[in-house]
Amino acid sequence: MNVRAQALLWVAQRYSAMVLALCVIVHLITMIYAVRNGLSAAEILGRTRGNTAWAGFYALFVAAVAIHAPIGLRNIISETLGWRGRSLDIAVLVIGLLLVLWGLRAVWAVFG
Repeated sequence: MNVRAQALLWVAQRYSAMVLALCVIVHLITMIYAVRNGLSAAEILGRTRGNTAWAGFYALFVAAVAIHAPIGLRNIISETLGWRGRSLDIAVLVIGLLLVLWGLRAVWAVFG
């Protein structure tokens, strides 16, 4: 992989980490609020169903995970197993696409 591509992956990893940090904080605050106010799962779903703001937030969360995790996994696999090249890139791309699919499925379950 050329230097420019590696630099872009490095930047994507760092920016997705920043988005993830913000999303995790918002998610934890929301969970703490729900638990402290005694909200049931049905009440939480009642508040999230059809709410485009929450759907957008969790879609952003999913996108950040789908970018961040495969890049990190690619680096770990490359360093520990010595697996490099196009086949590794394709494998982590597939993992990223699966994360998007599964994540958006979860978002739809909460939103739809």
